[in-house]
Amino acid sequence: MTTLYYSHPDYLKHITGKGHPESPDRLKAIDNVLAGAAFSELKRMTSPLSPAQEEQVLLLHPASYLKQIKGTCVAPGGCHLDPDTVLSPGSANAALRAVGAVCDAIDQVMTDKAQNAFCAVRPPGHHAEASLAMGFCLFNNVAIAAEYARTKYHLKRVAIVDFDVHHGNGTQALFLKQPEVLYVSSHEMPNFPGTGHPSETGVGNIVNVPLVPFTTGSEFRKKYNQIIFPALEHFKPELILLSAGFDAHKDDPLASIQLDEDDFRWLTRELCNIAKQHCQSRLVSALEGGYHLQALSASVAVHVEELLAVV
Repeated sequence: MTTLYYSHPDYLKHITGKGHPESPDRLKAIDNVLAGAAFSELKRMTSPLSPAQEEQVLLLHPASYLKQIKGTCVAPGGCHLDPDTVLSPGSANAALRAVGAVCDAIDQVMTDKAQNAFCAVRPPGHHAEASLAMGFCLFNNVAIAAEYARTKYHLKRVAIVDFDVHHGNGTQALFLKQPEVLYVSSHEMPNFPGTGHPSETGVGNIVNVPLVPFTTGSEFRKKYNQIIFPALEHFKPELILLSAGFDAHKDDPLASIQLDEDDFRWLTRELCNIAKQHCQSRLVSALEGGYHLQALSASVAVHVEELLAVV
């Protein structure tokens, strides 16, 4: 079976400004490392852009919000929706292509044309709420992918695993009362955005695992073995989606969790094993955070190596 890799030059046209951590250089670093010989078996895909992507966005975001993102900023210098979240003239197309990538990956995986996929997209998505952009995020890519899979393929159990170092408040809010979607998140606390307490459980479909600052890789693995993996096993997902943030790396400037590449390799392997057991290895991963370029590219490399290794 095949591992897909989604990218597109339009992602580089989402201009966030000098010094902004969520920069186009992130995707350049990823593309460079995945151009290596070790990744020759990746099937490289173009992220689509057509009216279909707007319909996909409307699965979870209202039309008024889509109109806002498309029309807020036409000035070459860009504009801020909040102190962290920037729009430039190329941002709307980049955000729509990000949605197109994850939804196309769902189609490919659900029709057995591929086994799994990694979508190197930007802007990221897991902080975006239904009508609110925040935390560098415009549309909630992974949440839209989950809803797309539910509506088009009539899935009853879709699991989202969010290992970004920041809690995916947007994803949680969008599925807070939806038992057919399991949202599990490990994240540093205290840290932005301040949500993700274990008491936030939705209708029994939300599992939050806060990590104290300077959590080590061994403690991180212990939390997954004790809490997150059992939750996934109990849920028996028909599809697994990953909000793949690599900012829990020890070198990342926006957090203090002490993971390294081996921890991301281990986590990816374990999640692929769960996908193999419960959902015919159907797994779609989409980039969220990760802001140290060398740490990001090295972590993505081991992540994709494990996706390729699934048999």
